[in-house]
Amino acid sequence: MRISDSVANYILNLLNQENGTAEIQRNELASYLGCVPSQINYVLTSRFTPEQGYIVESRRGGGGYIRITRMRLSKSDMIMHIVNSVGDSLDAATARAMTANLQQNTMLDASAARLIQAACSEQALAAVPKEIRDTVRAAIYKNMLLATRT
Repeated sequence: MRISDSVANYILNLLNQENGTAEIQRNELASYLGCVPSQINYVLTSRFTPEQGYIVESRRGGGGYIRITRMRLSKSDMIMHIVNSVGDSLDAATARAMTANLQQNTMLDASAARLIQAACSEQALAAVPKEIRDTVRAAIYKNMLLATRT
């Protein structure tokens, strides 16, 4: 298992044990897992993002900590949060990751997730000029998500 997977799994276990909120000290966690603190930062910035349903807060200083909170939003609120965070541009990999996260958190069923991923894929948008492809993908993604709200 890669160190980034170990760090992510450790944090996810903490979140599950602590009802969705975990506080860690980066240096202590790095020492415990046998990695460098920058690897903790990498995992936090790549796997615990608002688009994936997490809020990460940090307090620096002697007793500093990092607090990770799993957002507890209704389906409608989560979809609106993602629609608002997408912005005007969305690459295919980010669209896939956000869709997978929504499905994993039961905000989308498998059928809706497959439809969204197909509509936002590079293959579906191959005829769209590359310079506007991510803009078109963002518009499609947001509209498809809005159509799933109940």
